[in-house]
Amino acid sequence: MSTRPWTPRDIRSDFPILDQMIGDRPLVYLDSAATSQKPRSVIEAMARFYERDNANVHRAVHTLAGRATEAYERAREALRRFIGARSASEIVFTRSTTGSLNLVAQAYARMRLRPGDEIVLTPLEHHANLLPWQRAARETGARLVYIEPTDDLRITEEAIDRAISPRTKIVALAHVSNVTGGVAPIAHAARRAHDVGAAIVVDAAQSAPHMPLDVQALDVDFLAFSAHKMLGPTGIGVLYAKHEHLLAMEPYEVGGEMIERVTLMEATWAAPPWKFEAGTPPIAEAVGWHAALDYLGALGMERVEAHVMRLTALAVEALSEEPGVTVYGPREGRHAVVTFNIGRIHAHDVSTVLDAEGIAVRAGHHCAQPLMTQLCIPAAVRASFYLYNDEEDVARLVEGVRRVKEFFGDVFGESVS
Repeated sequence: MSTRPWTPRDIRSDFPILDQMIGDRPLVYLDSAATSQKPRSVIEAMARFYERDNANVHRAVHTLAGRATEAYERAREALRRFIGARSASEIVFTRSTTGSLNLVAQAYARMRLRPGDEIVLTPLEHHANLLPWQRAARETGARLVYIEPTDDLRITEEAIDRAISPRTKIVALAHVSNVTGGVAPIAHAARRAHDVGAAIVVDAAQSAPHMPLDVQALDVDFLAFSAHKMLGPTGIGVLYAKHEHLLAMEPYEVGGEMIERVTLMEATWAAPPWKFEAGTPPIAEAVGWHAALDYLGALGMERVEAHVMRLTALAVEALSEEPGVTVYGPREGRHAVVTFNIGRIHAHDVSTVLDAEGIAVRAGHHCAQPLMTQLCIPAAVRASFYLYNDEEDVARLVEGVRRVKEFFGDVFGESVS
């Protein structure tokens, strides 16, 4: 798909929600790592489906069902192209990244793990890529092994090499940390995992929205991400898996849509990917996701990545120089998110004052409580950037941080530093 030149100001009008005031201030949306906003083309694609083509997919022969099935499977093919998979049969629709990772843990890993086997993780993982492996370890007698991050919370090739051993059976890593924005060396981790006969599982929830992905070049076994963080609707995710793994796996859920033949006593399953898609799938959401992929494709993922990294670097530099502000994670090479605290002010209080300034950020433990414990903090503020943000939004964030310090300095009668 050919790309077109663009700036955030050019495309801001494509996102109706951004054209509003919060109190008396224009909205600055800096929470895209939690969920992105949706362009009008995505909203209209879903509305069109419900107005013209709404029907259940597969098996029915009437016209609307045929249109719905075609649209659903076109979305699967669009996702195949987006990540460079060999076949659309390697693309399984799920409800979310979390659903995809649970599917791998239960339908693949749990059946293969034995007492003494090792699952390699990092302490930076989102709970969605931690809790399924805790449960798998508990149920099988496998052991969790953690890659040690650097002081600035990076995951290095050397640390991966130290953690992986002949006992390793699963390596599960976030491609991009949702707290630090640091990028893990996935291709290296995949090589090391395969050297010892292990499979690698990648949480790409924070990388798929911002960077080009090629699952064949990375040589990952499994990769999971969601639509709602990349301009698409909520309620739909995807699991990429190498075809040989899907053939060998048993379905995680059983019921309608995923069968080949059923008798009163037994059943056989459909071929991948359909044997993992029990029940009525998220059809309109797949249509919306396809529209989001078209939108991103027209902009160019390389340009999206460069834009987001530049804004992130500007924000890290500005906030790191601001007295009283602590920024967590690497100074360079990070994607989309800047996580910080201001003095001893609780992150929720910071977020509340920023909201009064029209600035939407996230505050809390960010589904990364082990990392918060390691940092000895209860919570942090996270600002996250996307293609509709620009330098003015970074400036508004820095101004907002200064307003927080002024506000709490007035409250306590002292400067925040």
